[in-house]
Amino acid sequence: MWWIYALLSALFAALTAIFAKIGIKGVDTDLATAIRTVVILLIAWAIVLYKGTNHGISGLSKLNWTFLVLSGCATGLSWIFYFKALQLGKVSQVAPVDKLSVALAIILSVVFLGEPLTLKTATGALLIIGGTLVLIF
Repeated sequence: MWWIYALLSALFAALTAIFAKIGIKGVDTDLATAIRTVVILLIAWAIVLYKGTNHGISGLSKLNWTFLVLSGCATGLSWIFYFKALQLGKVSQVAPVDKLSVALAIILSVVFLGEPLTLKTATGALLIIGGTLVLIF
């Protein structure tokens, strides 16, 4: 089931790039990111309230809070740089280079989470890195 959600994530990430490129024309990218963030905030809280999972917030530990806040900071910075890159470059270049995050996530998961690095995963990461270099240069 995870792969269905991953494919949906990829689809909506692709739509994000197209919609953002159109939406940021003539707009400050930081303002665009702020607007996008408010929309995401509203959607996320609407889902949490609809599902009734909001009372789970009291069970979060300091470690949960620390790493969720760090994740939020990383996401925010990623979006800010992504929108700026989209404003300056082509979607067909920016979006694939942004997906270098996949290879970086693989490397970081091995280093920090102790996840195994299989030949298949390493090959995939190297292909992503190679493709990114082709698009940049």
